Amino acid sequence: MKLSFRNRIALLSAIASAITIGLVFLVVYRVVHVTAYRHLDEDILLEKEEVLSNIRWSGDSIILEQMPEWEENEHQQIEVNPTFLQLVDGGGELLFRTANLQKDILLFDPKLSSDGFFNSRIGSQRIRQGQFPIQNEQGEIIGHLTVGISQEESAIVLHNLLTTLWIAFPLLLVVLFLATSLAASKGIAPVKKLIQAAAGISEVNINARLPLPENKDEIYQLATTINELLHRVESGMQREKQFTADASHEIRTPLTAIRGTLEVLLRKQREPAQYEEKIRRVIGEVDRLSAMLDQLLQLARFENGSVSVFPSQVFVYPLLRSLSEKWQTLMQQKNISLNLNIPPEANWTTDVALLEIVLDNLLGNAIKYGHSGGQIDCIWREENATLTLRDNGPGIPEEHLSHVFDRFYRVDDARSAAVPGTGLGLPLAKKLADLLGLRLSLHSRVGEGTSFELGFP
Repeated sequence: MKLSFRNRIALLSAIASAITIGLVFLVVYRVVHVTAYRHLDEDILLEKEEVLSNIRWSGDSIILEQMPEWEENEHQQIEVNPTFLQLVDGGGELLFRTANLQKDILLFDPKLSSDGFFNSRIGSQRIRQGQFPIQNEQGEIIGHLTVGISQEESAIVLHNLLTTLWIAFPLLLVVLFLATSLAASKGIAPVKKLIQAAAGISEVNINARLPLPENKDEIYQLATTINELLHRVESGMQREKQFTADASHEIRTPLTAIRGTLEVLLRKQREPAQYEEKIRRVIGEVDRLSAMLDQLLQLARFENGSVSVFPSQVFVYPLLRSLSEKWQTLMQQKNISLNLNIPPEANWTTDVALLEIVLDNLLGNAIKYGHSGGQIDCIWREENATLTLRDNGPGIPEEHLSHVFDRFYRVDDARSAAVPGTGLGLPLAKKLADLLGLRLSLHSRVGEGTSFELGFP
């Protein structure tokens, strides 16, 4: 059976209430039960003291005297609450019993050596009785006095109490279930409003948000969390749309250049040298397009989490020295020198292949945007395990700093529109740094250059 959330709350509350009420009822019944029997036992003890005060004994014989106790009406007839007395000798022989016992005999335990209380019956009447051994001066038991008191009133009270509790118990549970169900319905009303509002949000109105309740409780926190999730989803969709538009533009640009170059070649016959020049230009555009697609595929792999990390000991200096050889031609063309201020023993444990991609993108970015005749500094700080790559390029305006790691984002107006690139190198480096647990941060000022800091954990 599937219950609604409201009824599940009511059911669980009813179960908890049933356990609590059951324990309370049990305690109440036990207290009344103990109190009733304690009262009967106290009456029996009073009767015992009164009887024993009128009994004498000699040696092992009990001497009965004429006394008012035996003549009381409560011992002569069976009434609503009679008192029964019975006296036996040490051998269990009956010496005396009150007239209201008629032919009955009270329950007797010959082995009892101390005062005892127990329940028994006389005919159809329930009684509470106490048995008291009688000892002579030598401490020998020479007889037993048994006092019985009707417990009909106490039994009736306990029976009525138990009946009342049994009837009240399910009624209380039903009332509690209905009341809790109503309260739960009122309590989850804001949740129903959130469900209705959430059901109306789609791709068309992804900018819509859930209404926040007046009370800042758990439902308020839930609505706030869902709104934050919607904001992240909206931002992600906007980034995807922007990425699609940027990718289309970036891919269309080399394709347009290739098509234009081929159309120019088809218009008329040209010299072989001209064909070679145009073909080289086409090959350059194809290489640019191929590099862009490779980086897009790498980004997709990293974002899907399909890349495994294989940590090993990596020495920073030889790695950067090896990467600089790849950029040697461009560095010579721009007359840029590379200063590796890194101790040979500087090392860290990480994935060497992925770290190489990160450093290659950072170093290539510094070389491409560095001024001709300038210098690139690579500095290792042992105290906080940080590698800094600093160029002397034009710098990045402050309003663009937060977008540098966005895909296809290029600050062409401030740095150089003539610098070749896809706008994917830094986003790729940032994604890999996050994957390796490295802290990649950026510091830049216009006219003072840019520095990237790679912090190892």
